This record gives sequence, C-alpha cells and structure tokens, in this order.
Amino acid sequence: MKYTQIPNELFIRNRRRLADLLKPKSMVVLNANDIMPTNADGTMGFRQNNDLFYLSGVDQEETVLVLFPNHPDERFREVLFLRETNELIETWEGHKLTKEEAVRTSGIPKNSIYWTHEFESVFINMVFEADQVYLNSNEHTRNSSEVESRDARYVRQFKERYPLHRLERLAPLMHTLRAIKQPEELDLLKEAVRITEDGFRRLLGFVKPGVWEFEIEAELAHEFLRQRSRGFAYEPIIASGANACILHYVANNQQCREGDLILLDVAAEYGNLNADLTRTIPVSGRFTKRQKDVYNAVLRVLREARKLLVPGNIWDDYHKEVGRIMEAELIGLGLLDAKKVALQDPDAPLYKKYFMHGTSHFLGLDVHDVGNKYRRFEPGMVFTCEPGIYIREEGLGIRLENNILITADGNIDLMESIPLEAEEIEELMKAG
Repeated sequence: MKYTQIPNELFIRNRRRLADLLKPKSMVVLNANDIMPTNADGTMGFRQNNDLFYLSGVDQEETVLVLFPNHPDERFREVLFLRETNELIETWEGHKLTKEEAVRTSGIPKNSIYWTHEFESVFINMVFEADQVYLNSNEHTRNSSEVESRDARYVRQFKERYPLHRLERLAPLMHTLRAIKQPEELDLLKEAVRITEDGFRRLLGFVKPGVWEFEIEAELAHEFLRQRSRGFAYEPIIASGANACILHYVANNQQCREGDLILLDVAAEYGNLNADLTRTIPVSGRFTKRQKDVYNAVLRVLREARKLLVPGNIWDDYHKEVGRIMEAELIGLGLLDAKKVALQDPDAPLYKKYFMHGTSHFLGLDVHDVGNKYRRFEPGMVFTCEPGIYIREEGLGIRLENNILITADGNIDLMESIPLEAEEIEELMKAG
C-alpha cells in the first residue's frame, strides 16, 4: 500500500456496527479477491474485496475474515486468516503482514490471527456453533461480471461441505452500513479529492492545441502517484471533440484540436476511497459562445440538482426533478421544442436524447458504491452530481461533476474548491 496507515478504530467500529445487524448466533465469512491472471505467468494488480477491507483494513491477497460475535470462546469472535510468508515469498513478492502488523491494522487480537493454511482446523471450532452463516455476494444492480469471484466460489464450496446450515445474505447489510460514511472514510475521500484537484489544476497549465489525450492522462497519473495514490480511481475518460459524446470513451488516443473541448472524467483514489470528478475545458483556453452557453446550462443543472441532495429525498423523485430542470435548459438552448415536450411520453422523455445517463450515484470504496435506491437520503451519504449535455450533431459534449456529502443541515460540496466557472477556467488556462 502507498497510503499512510488508517487508524484501526475505523475497522473495529465497522465490525461492531455489523454485529448489531446480525441475527443471534450468526457467523460471517469474507474472502479476499483473487489475483486475476493475464497471459502466460502474468497477473493483474491486486485490488482488495471492499467489504473485507471495510471490516478489517487488510489490503492483502489470500485473506479471510470470520466474525462470530456470540461465540462462547472469545478467541473465535473475530478471526483473521493471513497468508503466511517465508524467505522465498519475501524475495520474490516482498513483505507480507506479520501477525503483529495485522493487529495494528485491524484491531483484532493476536491470539485470533492465524495463517490461511490453518483455516479448516480453526473453522471447524466455529461453524457448528452457528445457527446461520452470512456469506457474501456481489449484489450491485449494475454488476455484469462473468468471472467467478472467490466469494462466489466459496458459497458453492460451503454448501457442499455444510449442506444443512442455513445461509443468509451479507450484501444487504454491507450496503446499509457502507452507505453512511464514517469520519475516517470522509478524511480519506477528502484526500482523494485534494489529490484530484492538484491533478486538474496541473492540466490547466498544460493543455494546448496539439497535445494528445494520452499525454493529459500521463500528467494526471504522475500527479496522482507522487501523492501516495494508487492512481486513477477508474479508467480515465479524456475525450476531446466529438469523443465527448461517447459516454465511456477510454481510448484516449486522439490529438486535441484548437476550438474543441475536452471532457475530463478523471479522479484519484486514496486509501481505497475514490473521488469522481468531471470537468470540460477548451483546448485553446477559451470557450466559444455556443460552448459557453451549453456549459453554463449544464452548470445551472448541477447547482439545482445539488440542492435536491438533502435528507429525506429519494432516488427516483430526485432524478425526475433533475429531468424537468434539464428539459427547461434544453428548450432554452433550442434543442427541444416546448410544445413537443408538453405532449411527450412520460416514460420516454425527450431530454434523454441529450442527457441519457443518471445524475448521481453512491460514492465510496467503489466508484459506483453500494447502496439502496429505495432508501431515503441520510446524513453521511456521499453522492456524485454529474449532469451533462451531449449534442452529437454538433460534436459537442459537456459534463460537470462534483462529489456531495449529505449532512443533517443540507449538503457539502467536497469539490467546492476545484475550478468550475467557465471564466475561472479560462483565466487559469491563460495564466498557465
């Protein structure tokens, strides 16, 4: 890990919060993610299972966490299994956590930390005391992975070995917990935002006609990595000209031309928490009148949408209201006809031609973080706010995105200090 150590109080508290949601005499089993192969003997970079990290702070492969808050033996109430290291592993792969380091990381006592090869002998002392066992699965509504995860594989193996145990779904409980960010998580998220801002400000003095999209990506990667970030929170979108009308454009291989805009959907992660920023800037340093008119329309939608991210509101109502705000802006830009809008099919609103994606999503350990769209907004939730207008016939796409923390008194824009006004961006690009 590149980030500085996170206080283990966060993970101790998270385990207690989960314990409060479990049925009596319940056991929870969480597995680390697999290290995924590429070709030959190659592997992809490791990324920890976010639920396991949330409850332990351990950022290492082949880790298993077993929780059993009501177990008669205190040693078996929180048990952590780690990959045992040796001289060969240290030589080829580098340092792995010792038990003492795992105590400092997780807050789990040393006498409850074992090596992974001891799993079965320890687990047998726990599982038969449990009335039900909570196992994990990916229940994100946008998940479409065809690769079997370690958690999914373990569910199958558990059923084969312990067919008479009653299983429970862990995912709904984790979605409930993770939706409300703890103070330490907010500190990590704010650091990711700060690093992201430094990267964006760096670009304002770098972008000019003739630069390539991948050169912009390289500037950001350098800034993020040198500040202890793993790098990009997600695959960066650096879309110049008409590329900005491709919502998930990631080729980043075109030269930026004078007169075009660049849509930058780029952000850093820090301590596994993810920022999520979008800005749209002019290659030449100045917006044309048309570009600025569309830009300011998107900015007005963002500001009105942010006002709706308050306790008590709910997902579908929020997005419907943002749609009405967007309709008015598109009519003002001459893109929609007010009479046709009045007669439109409410299930197929006309604004979707120019604004076809949602305005907000949960943000946290996952960029599109877990949470329930039917749960009313609560203090501690963090959402993106990212309206956009995409005019394919004009080769013009503009999106703006900030990260919003809901509080009991309204909301806080975590990206308030990142340049957003068109005039401010022009001035900073001119100075650069």
